[in-house]
Amino acid sequence: MAIVLVAVGLFVYSRVGSDLNAALDTSLRTRADDLAATAVAGRVPADRDRLVARDESLAQVIGPGGRVEYGSPGLRRVPVLRGADLAQARQGAIFFDRNGLARFDEHLRLLARPADGRVVVVGATREDREEALSSLRRVLLIGGPVALLLAALAAYGVATAALRPVNAMRSEAAEISRLGSGRRLPVPPGRDELAELGGTLNEMLERLERSAERERAFVSSASHELRTPLALLKAELELALREGRSPEELREAVASAAGESDRLVQLAEDLLVLARADEGRLPVRPERLDVGELLTTTARRFEARAAEARRALSVEGSDGLVVQADRLRAEQALANLVDNALRHGDGSVELRAEQAGDGVRLHVLDRGPGFDPALDGHAFDRFTRGDRARSRGGTGLGLAIVDAIASSHGRSAGADPRAGGGADAWFELPASHADLMRDT
Repeated sequence: MAIVLVAVGLFVYSRVGSDLNAALDTSLRTRADDLAATAVAGRVPADRDRLVARDESLAQVIGPGGRVEYGSPGLRRVPVLRGADLAQARQGAIFFDRNGLARFDEHLRLLARPADGRVVVVGATREDREEALSSLRRVLLIGGPVALLLAALAAYGVATAALRPVNAMRSEAAEISRLGSGRRLPVPPGRDELAELGGTLNEMLERLERSAERERAFVSSASHELRTPLALLKAELELALREGRSPEELREAVASAAGESDRLVQLAEDLLVLARADEGRLPVRPERLDVGELLTTTARRFEARAAEARRALSVEGSDGLVVQADRLRAEQALANLVDNALRHGDGSVELRAEQAGDGVRLHVLDRGPGFDPALDGHAFDRFTRGDRARSRGGTGLGLAIVDAIASSHGRSAGADPRAGGGADAWFELPASHADLMRDT
């Protein structure tokens, strides 16, 4: 604001000075024309002193021989211009600046012009101009700081009022950081940028709160799941250490401990997969995979288990479908669905695939009771198990891993009830581009 005021002051001062100079020159031209007209007519009126203002201006007519034919008081004998200046004035109108001329001790502005062999000279002091500029300087030097102070106060008030909602948001953010979640930033009324910022920050707080709640639930559930196999493992080892145990009992205890260790290893691996998926770092190395081969390979892994449970396990035709996916992850997701069907379902288990837009949907179907209605929309959440599944083991991470693998391929997973009873669990993988082009 100070720079602006200084710049404006300099501009105004320069403009006023220029206008005063122009006005003075115009006045001198008018007086010179009047005096030249009377001199050319050869008659200088008796009231010739009307052409000058006492103590402020002067006038003089210099004849062809350099003699003064007319002069204002104090200039009736000695010519104002001589030599080169007079010769230059005979050629055309010209302005001169003089100091301390005749009875004038001020700064003078002179105009000389030819008039029928004569030279007409008129002049005026710059006193009025200097007084006007001096008065303007005083106004600027006094009014400038006052205007700067008023502008600063006004700007401070406006800025304070504009930033008051920001301060309120900052204070509330500090309270949220200190007291925890559940609070939101105050959003000012209106639809300006500050209101949009407050709304965006509240949405971010909402997402962070939901994420923190999911993380707490995840840690709590993981701790609970880890507690059971660790307790069993500890109990088996304590029993094995007791005296008087037979070799058969020791072998059973070690075998049971090994089983619990396997369960812990699988749980740790599942948690690692989900943690990497949350961070967006689940390694995926896509390659062209024949869907029929993928289904058949997975089914063979579970043939012995299905036969032991006296349940049929079949693979439907895949019609030459090809996907672009990570083999290890795709087999892991499909194996989790088959394991879930064998563990919690009933009847025959079918593996099939079908084209779904620009992807391929892989299904695992069974004829069991289907998903618990209480799990509607949450079957693929972590550590989620229905009442029937709790008595059959498992960690509740199998379907969550299926969803994470599908998401890592840019696809989704889901489950639908099957007509006639049973469940249809599925996940999608992107179809191979070459396969899609051939179909097109």
